[in-house]
Amino acid sequence: MLAILRKEINSFFSSSIGYLVIALFLILNGLFLWVFKSDFNIFDYGFADVTPFFTLAPWILIFLIPAITMRSFSEEKRLGTLELLLTKPISGWHIVLGKYFGAFVLILVALIPTLLYVYTVYSLGNPVGNLDVGSTLGSYFGLLFLIAAYTSIGVFTSTLSQNQIVAFLISVFICFFMFYGFDGLSSIDFSTGFNNLVTTIGMDSLGNADIFRNINENIDGLGMKTHFDSIARGVIDTRDVVYFVSVTIFFLFLTVVQLKKR
Repeated sequence: MLAILRKEINSFFSSSIGYLVIALFLILNGLFLWVFKSDFNIFDYGFADVTPFFTLAPWILIFLIPAITMRSFSEEKRLGTLELLLTKPISGWHIVLGKYFGAFVLILVALIPTLLYVYTVYSLGNPVGNLDVGSTLGSYFGLLFLIAAYTSIGVFTSTLSQNQIVAFLISVFICFFMFYGFDGLSSIDFSTGFNNLVTTIGMDSLGNADIFRNINENIDGLGMKTHFDSIARGVIDTRDVVYFVSVTIFFLFLTVVQLKKR
């Protein structure tokens, strides 16, 4: 596994991919947070807080991480080296974890320079140091868990096709749906629609609003955004940690299963 991990990291930084990813992540965040007039601009935010960064970063990572992971197994398939890799005396889990941690480390390296944002806001606060450290640390932990889940999804989708663009698009869709899709579904008023339906077909309205409210809450709990926002408040709940770890392991397991099919 360590050999594959070193190979992945070397491949990222021996070419322009690693530097391009880091630069792109920092430039996009920097422009939205410090230059562009938008809801994410820290100067316009009015508070000594880096919340805009933690609101923006998950959306940038939805596109950036799939761009990194799309080559993990797709390129091996295209070059015909995947079969050679699978014949090595190494388990499928070691191969997957080597690819996974290679991409994860690259994103982690891109995330480290963002600590400069925290220091800048810390220094600009009135008084100096007027910053909610607990919430900031919690948000970073939440972002790490989110990166771990995104990366596992990206590595999995790279096994589905030897076309990197196809792997990228599938990964973006799954990451988007896992992050925001369930949150969007939970906002739908199912009770009104269901009651209208039964009324249309001549039945009495059930009016079970509490049941549908519980359904919406359960749907919301399936999405990453709810658990990320929970950790970002500064309180790390075991349920949120278990959720992200479970999602990460689940997609890594699917990756191993997909490889064994070959």
